[in-house]
Amino acid sequence: MNGVSIDQPSARIVTLYGVYDADATILGELSYWFGARLGIRHCSLCDITHSLFRQRAQWQDLRQELKNNHGVDFQAFHRNDQPAEVRKVINGNYPAVVAQDELGKLTLFMDNAEIGRCVGSPEQFMTEIIIRLL
Repeated sequence: MNGVSIDQPSARIVTLYGVYDADATILGELSYWFGARLGIRHCSLCDITHSLFRQRAQWQDLRQELKNNHGVDFQAFHRNDQPAEVRKVINGNYPAVVAQDELGKLTLFMDNAEIGRCVGSPEQFMTEIIIRLL
């Protein structure tokens, strides 16, 4: 083929795993909640998906639209309950979003700085996700 390489189309992303910089235990949740109120703890992904006490309805709607319109499921985990394969990709750098393609390959999709640039806005976060999916 005269040394010309043909790029293979990349496999379609089917799942995004968002992992918070917090633990899913009563102590972990309380520690994060109080730390966030006092300004000593911060998770940019938490700012996007949660209000003061619960998950934002707006985030739930956007997540459902992502599934319906783009066929991508967004699953959220805490540091202590994430899948082992996702933990390996993140390598301790929380929060983060990991993508899984239709072949099962996992890659880092967004790191803390990229999530943070969405400044707590579910709409801005979703726009960034969709741009990266295209």
